[in-house]
Amino acid sequence: MDFAQRTIDLARRNVAEGGRPFATVIVKDGQVVAESANKVAQTGDPTAHAEILAIREACTALGTEHLTGSTVYVLAHPCPMCLGSLYYCSPDEVVFLTTRDAYAPHYVDDRKYFELGTFYDEFAKPWDERRLPMRHDPREAATEVYAFWQERNGGRRRVDGAPTA
Repeated sequence: MDFAQRTIDLARRNVAEGGRPFATVIVKDGQVVAESANKVAQTGDPTAHAEILAIREACTALGTEHLTGSTVYVLAHPCPMCLGSLYYCSPDEVVFLTTRDAYAPHYVDDRKYFELGTFYDEFAKPWDERRLPMRHDPREAATEVYAFWQERNGGRRRVDGAPTA
């Protein structure tokens, strides 16, 4: 099966149905585990990106938060939110089928604090220099939640089974 073409077909169908031009197909052991188109326009949920929805579906189907052993096909290079999610679930590979530069003449999704051309640079800035206003309100009780988790986790700081470098 041509999983890249399946991703393209899913995105094209989503556009035909009024959605946005993004889709994701997740494959493990040569089988589709999950797939989704972007559903932001249909749901009004700004987190309903194709990658996020497919990752949720795949992890539920596999009974794990880790996608080791899988390949994720995405129509376009992932946005920062989706890229972070992909890093977190640790697939073996992400295959993207077009770049922002290639689709820029046809689609732009810049917003008040989110302009893809500069957004990745925002991550490298200290939190108090980012365009998105942020404020640190230190609370000891917030840190105590983590200490409680560590205590309940047998004194370990790491999530059991998480893939590491």
